[in-house]
Amino acid sequence: MMTRALRRDPSGALTLALPRGALFEGCLTMLDRAGFDTTDLRGGSRALVFELDGLTIVTVRPSDVPTYVESGAADLGVTGKDVLAEQDDRKVYELVDLGFGRCRMALAARAGGTDLERAERRFGLMRIATKYPRTADAYFERVGRQAEVIEVKGSVELAPVVGLADGIVDLVDSGRTLAENGLEVVDEIAASSARLIANRVAHKLRADEVDAMVDRLREAAP
Repeated sequence: MMTRALRRDPSGALTLALPRGALFEGCLTMLDRAGFDTTDLRGGSRALVFELDGLTIVTVRPSDVPTYVESGAADLGVTGKDVLAEQDDRKVYELVDLGFGRCRMALAARAGGTDLERAERRFGLMRIATKYPRTADAYFERVGRQAEVIEVKGSVELAPVVGLADGIVDLVDSGRTLAENGLEVVDEIAASSARLIANRVAHKLRADEVDAMVDRLREAAP
């Protein structure tokens, strides 16, 4: 993939891509503490682009943040470490661990069961459902276990319940959703939290502006 220069006015306001979803509230808290007025962002508007004082905000899906930053549609972005690990081929700079949105990537299976071990004994491999196929493949290669990784887009916790998979690899916060579906963590794979990333070209050509904004957001991170 090629990192492209910005097609926007290089003298204009910096653009920050924010992820809608679990990290959004933490991002708004950070912006509030950095001195930006987030009233419009909190107002339930269907708009996707917001002009703050000296900063343009674009709101996208978490998995799309690296795409917008790499392509130059945004100078900076916030997304989870889980997204960056899954998209490790994206040519962006990971600058700051912002510290909020902490959770863990984990292997989980039915509570109190032996589904994973039984599948390995009977079939030589286990079936694992996940939204993070690259992360899952890398994990099983690292631990030396054989797995058929099945990519799903929706509620991954359903897969072991209906027999699609023997276990799952997914993000876990409190573990409540796992418990409600009769699942439990078998192994923790990696920690995740919100990260601030930058477009490589913007980081070079607008270094002073980018560095100043990075320092401002780092100090304001909740």
